[in-house]
Amino acid sequence: MESYLVRVLAKKRGIRGIACLTTGVVEEVAQRLDASPAARAALGYGLTAAALLGALLKVQQHVAVKFEGDGPLGKMIVESDNYGHLRGYVAQPSIALAPPFTANDVAAIIGQHGTLTVVKDLKVKDLYRSVVPLQTGRPDTDLTYYLMMSEQVPSVVEIGAPIDAQGVLRAAGGLLLQLLPDGDLVALQQMAERLDDLPPVGEMLADGETPQGVLDALFSGQDYETLETHPLRFRCTCSRERSRQALKLLDSSEIEELLSRGEAVIDCHFCRERYVFDRHDLLTILDEIRTES
Repeated sequence: MESYLVRVLAKKRGIRGIACLTTGVVEEVAQRLDASPAARAALGYGLTAAALLGALLKVQQHVAVKFEGDGPLGKMIVESDNYGHLRGYVAQPSIALAPPFTANDVAAIIGQHGTLTVVKDLKVKDLYRSVVPLQTGRPDTDLTYYLMMSEQVPSVVEIGAPIDAQGVLRAAGGLLLQLLPDGDLVALQQMAERLDDLPPVGEMLADGETPQGVLDALFSGQDYETLETHPLRFRCTCSRERSRQALKLLDSSEIEELLSRGEAVIDCHFCRERYVFDRHDLLTILDEIRTES
C-alpha cells in the first residue's frame, strides 16, 4: 500500500495541518524486523510519529525519536527526514501478546513510565536534544505533550494503527494540527473538538478515507491550501563503508582481538543488513589505524 503525506495551511487562521498514511512503510519495517503483531502495532504509532515530525523539518534536516517505557517493548527508535525517508526498530520485536490491539493496548506495550527523547540534526553545530517523561505510553498523546512543553507550540496529534483479531495491520497513519506564530488558538481548539467528534483516524484510514479527506473534514469551512503531497518510504542509511568507518574508530588492540576471532560482523538494527569483514579486511583496517595514529 502506498504511503504518503499531505501538508496544508490555513493562512488566515495561522494553522497548519499534516496528515499521512504510513501502512506500507510500517509493513516493510515490521517484515524486516520479523515483528509480532504487538510490535507491529507499536511501530505503526512510532513510524507515523516520526513522519509527522519529519514534515516540520527543513531540507536535509533529520529527527530521531526514542520511546523508552516500562512495557514489554523495551525501547523503540524511529527516524525521519524532510524527504519522507523513515526507518525504525524495537528492542523486543517478538512480543507474544494476542491481538487485536487498540491505542490503549499500544500504551501498555510501550509502558506508561519512562521517557520520550527527541534528537534533531538541524545542520547547525550542535544537535538539538529534548527529553520529557512519558505521560500515557500512547505516542500521539506523548508527542502532543512534547510539542507543548519542549517546543512550546500548541499542537494536536492523533495516530492510529489498528491490528485486527487475526494480527493484520488494517491501516497506519495520523495527523498533526499546529498553531503558527500569531495563529488563532480558538480556531485550533475548535478543530480539536471537531476531531473528537470524528471516528478515530486509524479507523477512518482503515475504512478507505485518505489523508486529504481527513484534513478536509477538519478544515471544513476554512480557506486553506495544499502545500505539498509527497511519498513516504523506508530507507536505511547503513552501508558497508559506514560500518568500516565504525571499525576504524576502535583501538588497534580491539581490531587484533577481532582478528583472533577470524572476522568482524556488524548487524544493522534498522534493516537487518549484515556486514562481514574477513581477516584481509581487518588487517587492512589495522594497517590504516596504525598509519594514521
